[in-house]
Amino acid sequence: MVSDRALAVLRAIVQDYVASREPVGSKTIVDRHSFGVSAATIRNDMALLEEEELIAAPHTSSGRIPTDKGYRVFVDQLTDGRPLSPAQRQAIEVFLGESSDLDELLSRTVRLLAQLTQQLAVVQYPTFGSARVRHVELVPLGEARVLTVLIADNGHVEQRIVELPTVIDESVLGDARARINTAIGGLALADAVERLATGDDLGPANDAVVRTIVQALGEQAGAQRHERLVVAGAANLVRTEQDFSGNILGVIEAIEEQVVLLRLFGEMTNDVSGVAVRIGRENAAFGLGDASVVSTGFLNTATGFSRLGVLGPTRMDYSGNIVAVRAVARYLSRLLGDN
Repeated sequence: MVSDRALAVLRAIVQDYVASREPVGSKTIVDRHSFGVSAATIRNDMALLEEEELIAAPHTSSGRIPTDKGYRVFVDQLTDGRPLSPAQRQAIEVFLGESSDLDELLSRTVRLLAQLTQQLAVVQYPTFGSARVRHVELVPLGEARVLTVLIADNGHVEQRIVELPTVIDESVLGDARARINTAIGGLALADAVERLATGDDLGPANDAVVRTIVQALGEQAGAQRHERLVVAGAANLVRTEQDFSGNILGVIEAIEEQVVLLRLFGEMTNDVSGVAVRIGRENAAFGLGDASVVSTGFLNTATGFSRLGVLGPTRMDYSGNIVAVRAVARYLSRLLGDN
C-alpha cells in the first residue's frame, strides 16, 4: 500500500523528470519540494515506490525515473491541470474561428494543438457514413473544366475541379446534372458510390465528358465515407527521439498507417474528466509501446462524434496536454455545432 506522501513523492519525480529528462534523487526532491522531512525519509518512500514498480533506476547509483505504471498512477491521481492563460484561450478562439471550411478548420486544429503541446497532434476527420446526397451541382469553369459540387444532407460540401477531355457541351452538362441528381439524390453515400460506378445511363452513351464527371463524383462520395486523420507536428516527435527506447522509425511507421491510430482511437474511452490517456505498454499492440496518447472527443451535430489528441513519448507533460486537448476539443465542438 502506497502512502499519500509516497504518492506525492511520485508526483514530484514525474514532474521533475518530465522537466529535466534527468533521473531524480532524494536530495533533489528535498531541495525542490516542501515535504518537511529528511532525505533519508524520502529515500524510504522511493524504495516503496520502486517495490511497487512505479519508479526504476535507469542505471546503478542513479536517481529514479517513472515507469509506465508510475505514469499511469500519476495520471489517475490528477485532479486538475494547469489552466490555459487568457491569451492562449483567445488564440484558440481566434485562430480556429478564422477557418473558412471544414478542411481548413481541421488543419488549423492540429497545427494549433501541436504548437500548444509540442507533441504530434492528430484529429479524426468527422465521418459521413450515414449522410445522404442532397444535391449535385456542375459548374462550368471554362471550355474544358467543371466544378463538381456534392452536397450532403448534413451540410457538408465536397467540391473538386475536374479537367475534361474535351470542350463542354452545355446541353450535355445540363442533361448530366439532371440525370445524376435523379439517380443519386437522397441515396446514402455508400449507395451513391455504387450507383455512380454503374452509371452508364447517366449521360449520352460513351460521352467522355460525362464519364469523367461521374468518376469524379464517385470519388468525392467515397472520400466522405472513409475515416481519415489529419496530422501535424511530426518535427516535435523527432525532437524527442531520445525519449524512445527503440527506433523512432517504428513509431513513425505506425503513425503513417492511419488505420493503426484509427483503431487506437476507437478503443479509447474518456474518463470522468472527459479525456482518455493511454501510456506506453498499454499501446504495445499498436506498435506504440514507447508512446503515450492523450485524446478526447469533439461533437459535430451533423456528423456525430470524432476524436482528437496528441501522441508523444511517455515522458510528456500529461497535465498540460490534457488541459490543451480538452480546451481545443471544446472550441472545435462549438464551431462545428454552429455549422
